[in-house]
Amino acid sequence: MKYDDFKIFKFSTISKKLNRIRDNFSGIYKNIRPILGYVVDILIKIVEYIVSGIYRITQFIKHDFLKIYKRINFKAYNFSKIYRYFDIGRYNFSKIYRYFDIRRYNFSKIYRYFDIKRYKNVPIYFIGIVVFSTVVYLSIPTFFSYDKSKLENILCKDFNIKCSIRGKVGYSFFPTPRINIKDLIIQDFDDKKKIFAKIDKAVIKLSFYNLSNKNKLNFLKIELQKAEIDFDLHKLKEYKNFIKKKFNSRPINLKRGKINFFNDKKDVATMRDVNVKYKTSKNSNELILKGDFLNDHIYINLKNKKKDNDLSTIFVLKFLDINTKIDMFYSDLDKNTIEGNVSFRTGKNKITSIFDYKDGQIIFKQANLRNLFLDGKFDGKVNFLPYFNFNLNVDLNSLNFNSLHSSLIALDEENKKNLFKINEKINGQLNLSADKIFSKRALIDSFESRIIFSNGNIIIDQLLLNLGKLGAADVTGVIKNNKKFSNFNFENNIFVDNLKRFYNKFGIFNKQDISFNLFVSGNFDLVNLRLRLDEISDEKKFKDEDVAYIEKEFNELVLEDGYASLFNFVRLKEFVKLIVTETN
Repeated sequence: MKYDDFKIFKFSTISKKLNRIRDNFSGIYKNIRPILGYVVDILIKIVEYIVSGIYRITQFIKHDFLKIYKRINFKAYNFSKIYRYFDIGRYNFSKIYRYFDIRRYNFSKIYRYFDIKRYKNVPIYFIGIVVFSTVVYLSIPTFFSYDKSKLENILCKDFNIKCSIRGKVGYSFFPTPRINIKDLIIQDFDDKKKIFAKIDKAVIKLSFYNLSNKNKLNFLKIELQKAEIDFDLHKLKEYKNFIKKKFNSRPINLKRGKINFFNDKKDVATMRDVNVKYKTSKNSNELILKGDFLNDHIYINLKNKKKDNDLSTIFVLKFLDINTKIDMFYSDLDKNTIEGNVSFRTGKNKITSIFDYKDGQIIFKQANLRNLFLDGKFDGKVNFLPYFNFNLNVDLNSLNFNSLHSSLIALDEENKKNLFKINEKINGQLNLSADKIFSKRALIDSFESRIIFSNGNIIIDQLLLNLGKLGAADVTGVIKNNKKFSNFNFENNIFVDNLKRFYNKFGIFNKQDISFNLFVSGNFDLVNLRLRLDEISDEKKFKDEDVAYIEKEFNELVLEDGYASLFNFVRLKEFVKLIVTETN
């Protein structure tokens, strides 16, 4: 642009046009006219000063400074004469000072332009404009048309899965910008014909940036609501490989979901009211799961950290009033072997162990357990594939029967009735033994047992009781559980090695000839605590009336106060004295 072109502008004309714009603008917005009028006035002044300043500069630049320099003869000037103008004594500053006398000026006229009362509605107008502009910006994606096939590709391809949208797709900006998808179906990772998850509503949360550009919408988080997931334990290895190699996820939340666990079409268990949060970064990810499992609340926190080719995992589980923490270390990610240590805590109960995991099996080593009434070690295996099963060896150094009995009595009636009822999904074998038993009467010194858990029933395959110098006993049987009952069908052999000690132990002074060996079979109601005897025999069977009499006395004396009297030696002693005397 030529410098002379600035001459064609008339600043009065620009001012008139700006005034006209101001009048039109104020006519539209009557409520904010006083404010906008002053704003426009200020803008006009600013524009005038800027334009006039630019014009003066261009006029100054256009001159040929070289010609000016030639015309100036510096030698012809006497600079000593110029110096006299810098002589401060020549000037009277009192005349200049009067222009800085504040009392000469009337600030009341200036103040009226800054009267706060005239601008009291400015914050309201400003906030209104900001809110209106924000709502308009956030509402832009509402007018987009969302193609389901493209949305499926954008959503599911990023997760390396195949899915389909069967419901409606919409947009809402409250409480945050999001795309709402109804009825989302996710196919199984391994078999595309099977459905892995049905999701009632999927919410894709968007970034606040680029909302006006449909092709640049940025997904921040995915929230799945009321999802039902079918988790096949038989494919646990395939799921693990999929997550490790193919799953490139953004943060995912699952709310009020349901997870069905099954093993090759056979139902195993169901987790309800599931809430999951999954967040990931470059070298770590974290999963938090909460829900109801096996009629109890479950909490799981899983953190993975990767460094080079090593992976460490911290696993926290709170379930059945048990707090569990597991530290796992993968020495080689290509091998399906994990080493680690585990800690279980609940109240004063504690279990710690070193373990190895491979191919769905946990091997416990150097494990310790301790609580108020026992102290010992254990080892063994727990299998999760192809189904849950365990084989554990528990060797107790000591068992405090007094504390155990006190804890048993302290239970409420409902827990006492369900004391021996276990979940049908808990299956396995427990080899349990105790080297020393502490009790007031020391009737049993130690024991060994082999117990099998099968579909909710407890099989006492072997129970050997060491009665010390008194003798020994063995018990076999099965505890059958149902919603309405819990019965122990048993067979018991009692061997007395020293009759003299037996008489002294139970206070029998009228010595009677009794059998050294005794066989007893029957049924014990663990809910109502009642004994029913089928047979008692030594060298020959007892008469039916004798069996009925012994059953009656046992229920009246030993079971009079439930578990409190069942393990009361005084009651047992009274019963034995009565039976020995009457039967002889």
